[in-house]
Amino acid sequence: MSEILEIIMLLCFGASWPLNVIKSYKARTTKGKSLGFLILIIIGYIAGIISKLTNDAYMQAFGQKWYVLCFYVLNLLMVSLDVAMYFRNKKLMKSGAE
Repeated sequence: MSEILEIIMLLCFGASWPLNVIKSYKARTTKGKSLGFLILIIIGYIAGIISKLTNDAYMQAFGQKWYVLCFYVLNLLMVSLDVAMYFRNKKLMKSGAE
């Protein structure tokens, strides 16, 4: 049951990141964005991934539960893409191409 709840949590967070990346891409600005917040989220996902990889019970059942780790990695990639959009938008703002 705890894994199902964990997956629901990851899906809820994961559903919001693609929308956030699209919004960042269209906005072409860093206004309303916090790089520190995004970095904290990345650290959290990395900690979650490491937690899974160092959990003996999870690793023993990895053949049946690999998908949980995939959600962590997918979310980490989405947040990383949002960080890339942050730097892209910062560069655009600096060049005056808002």
